Amino acid sequence: MGTFFRFLFLVLFQTNLLAQSQFDIVMNQSKRPNSIKLNLEFKDSFNNHTTLPVLILKGKKEGPVFTALAGVHGAELAPIIAVQELIKEINPFDLNGTVILIPITNIGSFYGYTPYINPIDQRNINRLLPGKVDGTVSEKIAHFISTRIIPISDVFIDAHSGDSNEDLLPFVCYYENNNFPEQTKQAKYLSEISGFENVISYPYTIRDDEPAKFVFKEASQKGKISLSFESGKLGYIQKEAVIRNKRGFRRILNHLGMYTYNDPLGDPIFEVLNPPNYIDSKTRGIFYSDLNAGDVVEEGEKIGYITDEFGEITEEFYSNTSGIILYMKGVPATNIDDTVFSISPHQKRNRSVH
Repeated sequence: MGTFFRFLFLVLFQTNLLAQSQFDIVMNQSKRPNSIKLNLEFKDSFNNHTTLPVLILKGKKEGPVFTALAGVHGAELAPIIAVQELIKEINPFDLNGTVILIPITNIGSFYGYTPYINPIDQRNINRLLPGKVDGTVSEKIAHFISTRIIPISDVFIDAHSGDSNEDLLPFVCYYENNNFPEQTKQAKYLSEISGFENVISYPYTIRDDEPAKFVFKEASQKGKISLSFESGKLGYIQKEAVIRNKRGFRRILNHLGMYTYNDPLGDPIFEVLNPPNYIDSKTRGIFYSDLNAGDVVEEGEKIGYITDEFGEITEEFYSNTSGIILYMKGVPATNIDDTVFSISPHQKRNRSVH
């Protein structure tokens, strides 16, 4: 390795360590109660640069660590706004324990308004966990979340929505990780009391030494109580989706004894949905469907089609199960391998929190 490249590597490595040490110092040494804003910097060897905004709320007493992050996909706006509002609304003097809030995980995607991909380095942070300490800026952020945020979190929530191209039925989900039965039991209960109308448990199928890829799956793999919120759609801010997210955060904080919240809506009633089946496109073209997320479909029913640029039908879609559309393509432009429908099979079960 030449002198210049050794110097460049050292600078980038030290920059990454600086971001980590800033966070560690605040977590370990700052007084209580307190509110600390950090704008952590990440650089890579491709001369890319980005930041990660982190707010740490340290309550008046020691207690659990609750983490909520949003904006892993920058065009998923409702959870971003919900976390930002939560930052302004929680007073650390009324808090027990510690709350870590990351309003926009993928700054490049947010300001570039791109679904999924960070345009700075063309990476999808939600496919990179556990990340790389010497990788691109997205890989470094993934590594920071994996090695600094998740390990100290008792409850970890990754808040998403339908992206700019997705129509979505609101739901909360968790993994059935049999390696950590008590944490899975708690994740199930927190999902059920969150106030979300639909609850889904996903099967956990990866090995301990296999990359988790997804942010909240990484938390589950590490034995944390881990949930994912899904509320909002189609790249614009729905007020009800923001409220749903904030209600979920507050109800969980209240259950943990960290922050008092008297829910004006009372105990929630929710439906347990099955993990979805997916239908992906085999062609590129213009997508058509008269259906919306939340609609019920029957197995074998024609539910949409794709045309080429001249309007000729090139592909038709038929439901591969009887059930409810969890999310679907919400815009015409469609590429090969895009998910056009995600359908939760029937056998939903109505439940209420007692």
